[in-house]
Amino acid sequence: MKAIVVHPHQNEPLLVWQEVPDVTYSQDEALVAVQATAVNRADLMQARGHYPPPSGASEILGLEMAGVISAVGAAVTDWQVGDRVCALLPGGGYAEQAAVPAEMLMRLPDDWTFAQGTAVPEVWFTAFVNLFLEGDLQSGETVLIHAGASGVGTAAIQLAKAIGAVVFITAGSPEKLRRCRQLGADLAIHYKEELFETAVHEATDGKGVDLILDPVGGSYLEANVKALNRLGRLVNIGLLGGGQGQLNMSLLLGKRLKIVGSTLRSRSLAEKIDITRQFSQRFWPLLASGELQPIIDASFPIADAQQAHAYVAANKNIGKVILTLD
Repeated sequence: MKAIVVHPHQNEPLLVWQEVPDVTYSQDEALVAVQATAVNRADLMQARGHYPPPSGASEILGLEMAGVISAVGAAVTDWQVGDRVCALLPGGGYAEQAAVPAEMLMRLPDDWTFAQGTAVPEVWFTAFVNLFLEGDLQSGETVLIHAGASGVGTAAIQLAKAIGAVVFITAGSPEKLRRCRQLGADLAIHYKEELFETAVHEATDGKGVDLILDPVGGSYLEANVKALNRLGRLVNIGLLGGGQGQLNMSLLLGKRLKIVGSTLRSRSLAEKIDITRQFSQRFWPLLASGELQPIIDASFPIADAQQAHAYVAANKNIGKVILTLD
């Protein structure tokens, strides 16, 4: 089969579509002919040697895929050859074949494209886990979603609105702010032009928000704590702004705040199967019906993964960037 292979090259790794050994699959897995995968920031980090895959996972980039089952293991009973599916992966999506535990598969709606299917698992699961399982977001609460126009952000806005939460977002351009408002954001903050903590306090009469979903990390830590309401929760899912930050412990204690660090990729298979089940039961029907929609910004042929990575690295996208296979 062919897959994207990372070749170190000066300051920028080269992503080359080339022949690699075929994938093997176990009795509990299905072999999927991949039709589409997607670019996530974890892929950019891994390509640069900063985010190795979990032990035992494929070294190939790609945390999600959509495709057609081409073979099933002897113990697989719920799936058959020809089924159209998508799934979260620990790695291996940038390839013509992927071996996927059968319990991780989700069936694509008949009217969905493979691009739509691969735009769901990584970002929608991340938003779901961190809004609800980690952040305990409830109807009527207010959530601040940083990087609102990202893949995770566009999913999180829709999920939060679906359960009746009030949604604030931050983004860095008028077009991104406009798109987030279209998706349901009640307040869109241009973080390059105003302090988000000030905007939050003005919008909440000084109370702050109940939950913050943050991929930025260190540089936002102090402002995040200031922006939280009493009993507020901060769920950090990334370190785009570095791993070090100032923390006012008196605010942390005085407001009885919770700070949670969360990743999806490093969780066990059992945890991911449970996440897949919970998401499928609670929100997959809303996606299948069109009430919720995966947001796709751009699509590139898999052989142009280098250009797709550069596009995401430049923060040009609103929603997902897809890689397609012939």
